[in-house]
Amino acid sequence: MIEKLSESSGNVIGYKTVGKLVAADYDMIVPEVEALVKQEGNIRMLMDLDEFHGATIKAEWSDLKFGREFRKNIDKMAIVGDKSWEKWVTSLVKPLSYAREAKYFHIADIGAAWAWLRED
Repeated sequence: MIEKLSESSGNVIGYKTVGKLVAADYDMIVPEVEALVKQEGNIRMLMDLDEFHGATIKAEWSDLKFGREFRKNIDKMAIVGDKSWEKWVTSLVKPLSYAREAKYFHIADIGAAWAWLRED
């Protein structure tokens, strides 16, 4: 499941993943992101993976399509979590990222992640 975070405002949007993601989760966020891109132009995104427990193959495919569709529209992406693999993957995929700039933040530093997204 993906939940939109209440701290989202302006061109900054955030989501929290809970449990195992399924393709239908992307059916919810794609229209929201499309509308925000249409309204704001380029956007910035936070993904809270603290309660993420994997994804189905269809969800992984939806994730790839999401990245391809919005790659040019996401200036910054903050990945938030508490697992070492999340930090490692963020570093590994920076060149292939869905955003021009990606950065990992520990869950305890989620406020810093929001601040980083909002700074020019």
